[in-house]
Amino acid sequence: MSAPVGISALILARNEALNIRRALESLFPWCRDIHVVDSNSTDCTREIARKFTDNVHVHPYIDHSSQMQWALENLEFASDWVLLVDADFVVSRELQNQIQTAVENAPERVAGFFVVHRYVFRGSEIRFGGTKKWWLRLVRRSRTSVDGSELVDFRLAVDGETCKIPAIVYEDNKNEYDIDFWIDKHQTFSTRMACEEVLRRRGTLGWKQASRLMGNPDQRIVWFKQRWYRLPLYVRPFAYFFYRYALRLGFLDGWNGFLFHFLQGFWFRLMVDVKMGEYTRQLKAGQITEGDLIELSGGKRRLLTGI
Repeated sequence: MSAPVGISALILARNEALNIRRALESLFPWCRDIHVVDSNSTDCTREIARKFTDNVHVHPYIDHSSQMQWALENLEFASDWVLLVDADFVVSRELQNQIQTAVENAPERVAGFFVVHRYVFRGSEIRFGGTKKWWLRLVRRSRTSVDGSELVDFRLAVDGETCKIPAIVYEDNKNEYDIDFWIDKHQTFSTRMACEEVLRRRGTLGWKQASRLMGNPDQRIVWFKQRWYRLPLYVRPFAYFFYRYALRLGFLDGWNGFLFHFLQGFWFRLMVDVKMGEYTRQLKAGQITEGDLIELSGGKRRLLTGI
């Protein structure tokens, strides 16, 4: 089986030796125009990638959004349709088949497709109460840009309509099977997210993505985020955990599901709120500035590069 004319793939990677082979195997030989952008890995990530493609590029990392924007603007893809795959993703066979049909029949007005995202936590799928069902991952490169107004989350903006492909891409990061790795990663994310939320509450950051409850999945996320930001600190983590674990049936995933929703839906959100409270206090006391928060979130490095 080979991909229809007009599909390329892009993988961003750094020290992904444990993951990238599975991502590439889920693309090759179905898709032969595969580009890997590596951020100066110190393991054998590039060596593994070169077994599947000659298009292995090295570019210094600022953040995920900036790296994606650089790749879309500078790489020579064989086609305009590009499938965006993280190094810890696995493209299901069903998604491969449905991508072929979708691209072959896509009218010109359609510039992107959302696919089903399924998270794997410590080796087990999170089937219920997950964090995000739909991800915009198949796009026309010439009509796509990265939403630079998001400092933490990664989001795309397309010039045109979007549709959905009801098939799964799995996110399964084997590095995160080590719970210390998972916690350290989310500690970093909680700092960046707290900075971003404080800046948004103060009106320093706006939104590039439209906010629509009845819009596409990304527009609905922005709509819900705007209301989430208005909720009182320290109450939000309890409410969010209850919503995911009870109302969205997260308990049906058993003990592993409880660990995931407790850590990602409660503990992580509580760390964000604690840090937001601290940063807000420091701003009022003149101990830090908004510029410090932008730098701490990684936003200053992006601004300096003009991305």
